[in-house]
Amino acid sequence: MNSTNNDKTRYKKDDELAAKILKMKKEKNAVLLAHYYQIPQIQDIADFVGDSLELSQKAESTDADMIVFSGVHFMAETAKILNPEKVVVLPDLNAGCTLADSCPPEDFSVFRNKYPDHIVISYINCSAAIKTMSDVICTSGNAVKIVESFPKDQKIIFAPDRNLGGYVNRVTGRNMVLWDGTCVVHDILTTETIMRMKKENPDAKVIAHPECQAPVLEIADFVGSTSGMLKFTKKDNAKKYIVATESGLLHQMKKDSPEKEFIVVSKDETCACNDCPYMKMNTMQKLYLCMKNENPQIHLSDDVIEKARRPIGRMLEISKSVGLI
Repeated sequence: MNSTNNDKTRYKKDDELAAKILKMKKEKNAVLLAHYYQIPQIQDIADFVGDSLELSQKAESTDADMIVFSGVHFMAETAKILNPEKVVVLPDLNAGCTLADSCPPEDFSVFRNKYPDHIVISYINCSAAIKTMSDVICTSGNAVKIVESFPKDQKIIFAPDRNLGGYVNRVTGRNMVLWDGTCVVHDILTTETIMRMKKENPDAKVIAHPECQAPVLEIADFVGSTSGMLKFTKKDNAKKYIVATESGLLHQMKKDSPEKEFIVVSKDETCACNDCPYMKMNTMQKLYLCMKNENPQIHLSDDVIEKARRPIGRMLEISKSVGLI
């Protein structure tokens, strides 16, 4: 069977699975939350597609009996922390995160103890264990506001993303102590690639996620979270954008602004893509099976849920107080 026929077969199968998933959602009173980095087929049938902050809000407010989280492990953990009484399932339990994995709890505990007079602000892209050691959580969309909610003389540890922490330091004039972690999807992007693309597309604006390295952010026309970049391209008057983040976001950008052109910054010269291997582990087949079997489920101890919930709640309180939500 040639590639065209293979594609037709796959699309037909995905359509059939989509119909079954939508039917099952109603039967089980389930809500499907999906991150922008999920495959288009999943984004298109989700009840809500968003970034970390938006998904946290939806997870907190849902009245569904089951939360189906199509994202990565730390996101599903966050949903469970906010809804301990609900069933939370993830299509693939192995869908992890290089950034979260770069901050082992045992190592971070030792690191934190070196700075006893510092509070800990942790990026939501971390494990539940790291959240239990944090004073407040932030996302890429609210990190600056969260940090600025504390006095200038407040000593802060920022974990786990050094690029996001460095960006916040530069914007706020702080000198936070940074844990040395990165997201491979964003950290791998280079100014050389972007400048080559800019030369080929001189009319394009460069937009970048703050998890990218500082030199990339310095040449960007706009720096923002996944949701922030999406909103920017909807309101901005440019017609072409070079996008320094994960490829999945372009699906929503094209849906919202079909008259505009979006080019993802490629991770290397082998493809015009920049996919997170963990985000793309979730498939329509796995999504269907996890809803049908209500497994794999996210399980956390009561103690972890109680301790991790406090800094997430603090984030949501601060976000509301400064008008972010």
